[in-house]
Amino acid sequence: METTLNYGDQFVLTLFTNDPLLAARADQAGIDRIGVDIESIGKDLRQGHLKTWISDHTEDDLICLRPVVQRGSLFARCNPIHPGSAEEIDRLLGSGVEVLMLPYFKTVPEAEKFIRLIDDRAYPVLLAETKEAAAVMPDLCRIDGVKEVHIGLNDMRLSLGWPSHFHVLVSDFLVRLCEPVLEAGLRLGVGGLGRAGDSSLPIPSDLVISQFPRLGATASLVSRVFFNGTAPLDLDHEIKTLRSLLDQYAMEPKSWQELHRNTLSEFLQTR
Repeated sequence: METTLNYGDQFVLTLFTNDPLLAARADQAGIDRIGVDIESIGKDLRQGHLKTWISDHTEDDLICLRPVVQRGSLFARCNPIHPGSAEEIDRLLGSGVEVLMLPYFKTVPEAEKFIRLIDDRAYPVLLAETKEAAAVMPDLCRIDGVKEVHIGLNDMRLSLGWPSHFHVLVSDFLVRLCEPVLEAGLRLGVGGLGRAGDSSLPIPSDLVISQFPRLGATASLVSRVFFNGTAPLDLDHEIKTLRSLLDQYAMEPKSWQELHRNTLSEFLQTR
């Protein structure tokens, strides 16, 4: 991937929140997409035994978010394709959602139905987080109307039976999964990001951030760990710092990026 000095500025950040005060701060800080995660079908069964976050957001939360998201785009992650998908998508788009993400699909027809139901009324994002979706990635990238594929690491590692989402992040499997997305000229999203310079995490955040330009990713979620700690967060400063670090890492040579991939791999072996 050719990188430029504005890689960090062009990197698309998405925040899940139903808090209008946080949404307003995030919007002013330059987070690109802000909105709700209403995915509920099957998620507790898959992740209820883990420490991963399971959302309690509702469609009604969009009423409070819509007026405060001015600079960015109002966002929602819907449910997987189900009998009520058409009505659900119509309601979300009627509430002003501009970017809609489809989670936990396994087949090309599911993805095609999602694109068809949106019918050019919003920007669609496919959240590939199953080994079945991974197996048909080249076909997914050829669907008319697909613009972006985001690879979800938590459910993907569960689907693969791997120890953690970090093992997916450093794997050759993920490199191969990213290739058809990039070759098709689609935006590639991967996982989530914490604050730059946060060494309090089990895996230092900068080591994780360094993986994104290596993979060619130009989008990610703002992780819950971004908001760890008790001190008030200067969101403007933190987002600028994150974008600056992404810029810096994108300008490093491939050899440097691979070295940091190996460092993270070695770090995982000690845990």
